[in-house]
Amino acid sequence: MDYDEKRERLAERLRYELNLSKKVYEAIKKVPRHLFVPERYKEEAYVDTPLPIGYGQTISAPHMVAIMCELLDLKEGDKVLEVGTGCGYHAAVVAEIVGKKRKVISIEYIPELAERARTILKALGYENVEVIVGDGSKGYEKEAPYDKIYVTAAAPDIPKPLVDQLKPGGKMVIPIGNSVQWLVIVEKDEEGNVKKRNWGSVRFVPLRGEYGFKSVRYD
Repeated sequence: MDYDEKRERLAERLRYELNLSKKVYEAIKKVPRHLFVPERYKEEAYVDTPLPIGYGQTISAPHMVAIMCELLDLKEGDKVLEVGTGCGYHAAVVAEIVGKKRKVISIEYIPELAERARTILKALGYENVEVIVGDGSKGYEKEAPYDKIYVTAAAPDIPKPLVDQLKPGGKMVIPIGNSVQWLVIVEKDEEGNVKKRNWGSVRFVPLRGEYGFKSVRYD
């Protein structure tokens, strides 16, 4: 079975198991995950599991990428901030949904990962994804406000700058916690009031930066 067949089977299974919307299903089916993972993991690219990408980081399991996209209720034309580029796969899926006329801003703490992701995304034609090296826990004020924000690493609490940079009517998804983590959905109404709700337990690597965990070792 080739990569295209494996990807299609994965997308079909996730659509059935998670009742995916058409837009998320189509994005998962289109983005070549095997091109984002290290060479030694290519044969496992369409297994629904996280995989190491170096520097103590992982590429999220496809089901978690799909779930976060659904929870954000991404729409064509949304301006999106991603905190934690990693290998760039999640950003590519989001870029497929929001469309080429809208930019996905992605912040990565580790320069080597940012450069690798930037190279892969450019080679695949994702010109609407801008990868920036920096402290994503502080967001990216230059491009704010954002319709949607999502964080791909677990924070001790919801960083205030991310809430501030969320547009009224916007939504954020972020994992919170250390040994026990919860995926939290943050919604800001048109008056700027914020409400939070837990989606369920998850497992992510720790967030680095000013609003992240301070004593984290990365090999």
